[in-house]
Amino acid sequence: MNAASRYTRTAIFLHWLVGLGLIGTFALGFYMEGLPLSPAKLKLYAWHKWAGIALLALAVVRLAWRMSHPAPDLPPEMGPKARLAAHAGHWALYVLMLSIPISGWLMSSAQGFSVVWFGVLPLPDLVAKNAALGEVFGNVHVVLNYTLLLAVAGHVGAALQHHFIKKDTVMARMLPFAGRA
Repeated sequence: MNAASRYTRTAIFLHWLVGLGLIGTFALGFYMEGLPLSPAKLKLYAWHKWAGIALLALAVVRLAWRMSHPAPDLPPEMGPKARLAAHAGHWALYVLMLSIPISGWLMSSAQGFSVVWFGVLPLPDLVAKNAALGEVFGNVHVVLNYTLLLAVAGHVGAALQHHFIKKDTVMARMLPFAGRA
């Protein structure tokens, strides 16, 4: 596989870093949700917010990198519908990676809990305190997260289909060590 048919090393690094961050943040979010109110739960919520803002920053960097470094071409044997699905799926992932942390930030602001990134950098509240609005943003945050879970499952499923069924190089383009000399 030549360099033109692969993503850049930076794109690959950002892809897997964000992927690992999403797994960790999902796991933390699901775990902390069922805990009784305690100082430990509040600490986990703070960590979840830190991770969310870090993932937002990484998603912005990833999107900027993607906009300035085009993806390798899809295989010529992919039909127009498959190409459209691939592009739509990737853009849906970007939209969700940006909107989920923002919805969480909006929820925290509306609930009256400021976001302090890594316990050091206070971020501005995006909206005034409003319990009803906080509940709406909380519901939006949950729905967007489940939507992202479905989108990621589709993304992983498509990559595995390309690798194991179609036996093309689509998945290998994003693997850190595949095809490197």
